[in-house]
Amino acid sequence: VHIIGVRSKTQLTEKVLRSAKHLLAIGCFCIGTNQVDLKVAQELGIPVFNSPYANSRSVAELVIGQIITLARQLGDRNRELHDGTWNKIAKNCTEIRGKTLGIIGYGHIGTQLSVLAEAMGLRVIFYDIMPKLALGNASVVGSLDELLGTADYVSLHVPATGTTKDMITKIELAKMKPGAYLLNASRGNVCILEDVAEALKSGHLAGCYVDVFPSEPKGNGPGFVTPLQGLPNVLLSPHIGGSTEEAQAGIGQEVSSKLIKFVHDGCSLESVNFPNVDLPYQGADVHRILNIHRNVPGVLKEINSILETVNVLSQTLSTKGGIGYMMINLDSKVSVDTKLRISALPTSIRTRI
Repeated sequence: VHIIGVRSKTQLTEKVLRSAKHLLAIGCFCIGTNQVDLKVAQELGIPVFNSPYANSRSVAELVIGQIITLARQLGDRNRELHDGTWNKIAKNCTEIRGKTLGIIGYGHIGTQLSVLAEAMGLRVIFYDIMPKLALGNASVVGSLDELLGTADYVSLHVPATGTTKDMITKIELAKMKPGAYLLNASRGNVCILEDVAEALKSGHLAGCYVDVFPSEPKGNGPGFVTPLQGLPNVLLSPHIGGSTEEAQAGIGQEVSSKLIKFVHDGCSLESVNFPNVDLPYQGADVHRILNIHRNVPGVLKEINSILETVNVLSQTLSTKGGIGYMMINLDSKVSVDTKLRISALPTSIRTRI
């Protein structure tokens, strides 16, 4: 196997990767790459590609829908009618126009949500650990606490990192406005759901929407349990934020394109665990040598000592972690011999033309 494509449930462990002696690249046909041992893949010279942006619109649209559904308590009214109960009420049901949406994580999904929310009449504020350009009339706040204390709706759009794990606990929930709503369509380990459940039972939160969970089943079927089940004005969905036909088609096209470019040209741009390297095409008589090597002192000198006797048209090198990736365009007449000499270097992990 030279190329492998996986979805979010398939685990590519160290054992699997070390057994795949011919593996050139991995495509994760999803957003996250947690299912791949990225450190081992890098050590073996295997780049990993994903599609971090293709589902942005799908997630943003879903969150907008859930904000409206929470504001009107539609989840509860829907369940009551299915049970045969007519319960027409207006108490605690509001328009979203004029309310404040606080977005935590102003990346590709957060900015899409920002634009859609503003079009619906929401005032948008956001917090991000990195400086971000505000779109439209959105405004940045100085701290997470400021956002929590201001927003009527708090929507999480952060990656799974050490700093975002358990970032919403009973401490942060207590800082939210009484009667506010919490929405999480980012990562399951961001919120402590037991604390969210207590905030709902006490009435401090007026409702919440959760699409991602700390532990999720490997397949469809009964038996799923969460502390949020059975609580009023709580909307739950089985990690479907990016599950639209448009998003899946976009993911397939994006990841496939990255894999093809790496196999054909060696282009590693947007790899999550690999030096990002590319060079322009320079004609049919030009061959390209791709060398992955251990990132140690003296490698460049050794490779250049081989190249000093050949006509190199262009060359680039980048490093990441423990590996370096060099791309060399040179005369096709000398490519095979040059490749063999570079491959023989003790620092080389993998070399191909």
